[in-house]
Amino acid sequence: MAKQSIFGRIQTLVRANVNALLDQAEDPQKMLDQLVRDYSNSIADAESAIAETIGNLRLLERDHQEDVQAAAEWGNKALAASRKGDELRAGGNLSEADKFDNLAKIALQRQITAEGEAKAAAPTIAAQTEVVDKLKDGLNGMKTKLEQLKAKRNELTARAKVAEAQNKVHDAVKSIDVLDPTSELGRFEDKIRRQEALAAGKQELAASSIDAQFNALEDVGELTEVEARLAALKVGGPQRRRHRRTEPRPGLIHDRECTARSIRRCTRVSRRGEPP
Repeated sequence: MAKQSIFGRIQTLVRANVNALLDQAEDPQKMLDQLVRDYSNSIADAESAIAETIGNLRLLERDHQEDVQAAAEWGNKALAASRKGDELRAGGNLSEADKFDNLAKIALQRQITAEGEAKAAAPTIAAQTEVVDKLKDGLNGMKTKLEQLKAKRNELTARAKVAEAQNKVHDAVKSIDVLDPTSELGRFEDKIRRQEALAAGKQELAASSIDAQFNALEDVGELTEVEARLAALKVGGPQRRRHRRTEPRPGLIHDRECTARSIRRCTRVSRRGEPP
C-alpha cells in the first residue's frame, strides 16, 4: 500500500499543470516557492520509497537466483547419487546401490522444492521490476517538473522586479509632470503666473494714471490760453486788438506756440508780455 501510495503521488505531481496552478494563485511567486518545496519534499520521499522498493526487489532476485542455483546443485547431486547406485548395483552390491538411489531421490525432492520456490518468485520479481521502472520514470518526471518550476520561478521573479522598477520610474515621472495641475511644480508655476498677472495689472494701471495726468495738463493749458486772450481783449479794446493784429506782441505769439508739455512756463511768459 505504501508503494502504491508513493506511486500515486508521483503520478499526480507529474500530471500537475503548473500554469493552471499559477492562474488560481493569488500570489504566483509564493505559489511557485511552495510548489518547489512540495516537489522537493515529494522527490525526497519518492527517492526513499523507490530505494526501499529496489532493495526489496534485489532481495527477491537474490533469493530467486539462490533457488535456481540450489535446484541445479540438487539436480547434480541426484545425478551423482544415481550413477553411484548404478555402479554398485552393477557390482552386485545391491544394499549400497539402494542407499545411493535413496540419496538421489532426496536430492531430486530438494531440487523440486528449489525449482518451485524459484518459479513462485518469478512473477513477483517481474511485477516489482515493473513497479520500480514506473517509479524511476515518475521520479525523473518529477525532477524535470522541479527544474521547470525553478526556471519559471526565476523568470517570474525577474519579471516582477522589472515591473516593480518600471512602476517606480513611472510614479517618479508622474510626480514631476509639469503638465499635471496637481503636482507641486504645477502649483508653483500657477502661483508665478498669478504674480506675473498682478505685476502686469499694476503696470497698466500706472500707465493709465500718467495718461490721465497729461490729459489734465492739456486741459489746463487750453483754459489758460483762453483766459489770456480774454484778458488781452479787455485791456486793449478793438483798436489795440487791430494794432496787435498788424504788430502782434511777441508774448502772445509765443503763447500760441506753446505746447502742453510746457504749459505753465508759457503762461508765465504771456503774462509778462501784457501792457501795464
